[in-house]
Amino acid sequence: MEIFGLMIVGILAGILGSILGLGGGILVTPILVIGFNLPIHYAIPISIIAVIGTSTGSSIAYLKDDLLNVRIAMFLEIFTSIGALVGAVLTGIFAPQYLNFFFGALLVYQGYNMYQKIRGGKADQLAPANDKIANYLRLDSTYYDQKEQKEIHYYVENVPLGSAIMFGAGFASGLLGIGSGSFKVFALDSAMKMPLKASSATSNFMMGVTAAASALIYFFQGMIKFEIVVPIVIGIIVGSTLGAKIMPKLNNKVIRIIFIPVVLLTGLQLVLKAFGITLY
Repeated sequence: MEIFGLMIVGILAGILGSILGLGGGILVTPILVIGFNLPIHYAIPISIIAVIGTSTGSSIAYLKDDLLNVRIAMFLEIFTSIGALVGAVLTGIFAPQYLNFFFGALLVYQGYNMYQKIRGGKADQLAPANDKIANYLRLDSTYYDQKEQKEIHYYVENVPLGSAIMFGAGFASGLLGIGSGSFKVFALDSAMKMPLKASSATSNFMMGVTAAASALIYFFQGMIKFEIVVPIVIGIIVGSTLGAKIMPKLNNKVIRIIFIPVVLLTGLQLVLKAFGITLY
């Protein structure tokens, strides 16, 4: 029954993670800690493996649908990796409570910004932005929207701002040990004006690349419990494949409605942690 329960957790995390571009780890960690009484220092590396599974399962489907923008992913991964390295090196220098509060407040703002888009009925910015950096790097792209049944050509802008947010995402991940999927979507969707579907797909791919490096460290430290990882990963691959089939058929408003409570809860958790309060 426990193995079956872990597979169900993996399926749910895979579906949610692939739709929202958050990797699925945001769901795995609290369930393992609260529902299965697993110490958090063992739950975190399992969550990282779950992110890799979600990224692998969904990215293949998103690549076939042209939702995944590989050029943007590889370019921005440079800044995320540098940020993670700097954060890891500076661990212990910065007071974590202030950083938790800052990054938590940033996520709350992201949730509010998405709510305003829904409330105001604002569509994704698709008009040519004529961003010189985006044009030089050829970051603009096209995908076929299955829900709207038409070709969507989108234009990337604010590349320096998006790169700075990606650096901050990696910095927070390396310094505080938190997932950076929400920040990746924030950079792509809110700052660089990519359509939400393309943002989620690209974030999923980037999450897997980032998590792979961390997973190796935990593996050599012997902190990965394979009797728990295996059923979760099986469920994750099934769930992420299903999620990758579901997401293109949803409209952006529905995805935002699902995304808002998730990102608000994550931001609230960081703000509470800044005051010494943990939810799990």
